[in-house]
Amino acid sequence: MIDIDLQRTQGNFNLQAKCIINSPVAGLFGASGAGKSTLLGIIAGLIKPSAGHLILDGEYLFDNKRGIDIPLHQRRIGTVFQDSRLFPHLSICDNLNYGFNLVPQKNRRLGFAQIVELLEIGPLLTQKPYQLSGGEKQRVALGRALLTSPRLLLLDEPLASLDARLKQQILPFLRRVKDEINIPMIYVSHAIDEILYLTSQIIILEHGQLLANGNFHDIIHQDNVQNMAYSLGLENVIRAVVSKHELTYGYTELTQGKQTIVMPLITAGCGAPVTISIAASNVALSLSRLENISIQNQLQGVVTEIKQIGYRILVTVNMDECLIIAEVTAKARQSLGIRVGSQVYCLMKAQAIRPHGFITY
Repeated sequence: MIDIDLQRTQGNFNLQAKCIINSPVAGLFGASGAGKSTLLGIIAGLIKPSAGHLILDGEYLFDNKRGIDIPLHQRRIGTVFQDSRLFPHLSICDNLNYGFNLVPQKNRRLGFAQIVELLEIGPLLTQKPYQLSGGEKQRVALGRALLTSPRLLLLDEPLASLDARLKQQILPFLRRVKDEINIPMIYVSHAIDEILYLTSQIIILEHGQLLANGNFHDIIHQDNVQNMAYSLGLENVIRAVVSKHELTYGYTELTQGKQTIVMPLITAGCGAPVTISIAASNVALSLSRLENISIQNQLQGVVTEIKQIGYRILVTVNMDECLIIAEVTAKARQSLGIRVGSQVYCLMKAQAIRPHGFITY
């Protein structure tokens, strides 16, 4: 358990974060400049806060009122940065051993061979960092951090410098660490897809302020998060289950309640839960099911709320087990006669649906 109540003021920037983290893995999300790296640096002991306290598993790491500020090397917190920060003059084996040898043998929770096997870096041990790809360097950096046997692992945008192909290679290794090694993790990113691949527990920062903390599927619909959700195209977040893959035509079929959703192929087994999202602006409404149309997703529901935000008309549709928000024009609402209680169909193009928690083909 991590108890955070921290403030940090530097120039015009003011960070205020107060929350409790109980989840084994928590995502720290926000735009660039939101304060994510600053908060992580405070937790690690790299940055000193202006006030507040930080408690990890019942131990005070910082408390300005008590005069407590445990130094970096005594916190037993591992950190992986955007750049791997490997020692260029050492071999990969020696880079890994650098962290491993810092820990007394009686305090080692993880074995050298165990981590090498988990991250599949055995063939790299004799090489130097300059001989490795970006993805390989990050796997080694992750291994070095794990070999310090930390009680908390901080990952500060570890994939930000990698292209999409390398990200798809590294994410499964991060999930293996999550699933096979019992070390709490805080994963920082401005890419929501990466976070949801690892956890649905999320902390959202905006301009140094903690906007929300909790399960992503719950907090994304909170009023104070709606503007950010709109900017990300995340007004609609839907939980569904994979029912089948059609490799010939390149699509995956999901089941949501009693209805079916078609989307581009994803790497998830049949029966697996998956989170998808679609922008409200990509959802159209019809009063009846349409024939002879290329849009295959036509989900039936009942209008429960109509809200006007500026010139935007947002229509909330209840589909028994989830809510869908459609953005329509005032003219369309009037001509269709849409009102609370109307039965409608939500039309969604398959290509407009974004998967979260699984990698696309």
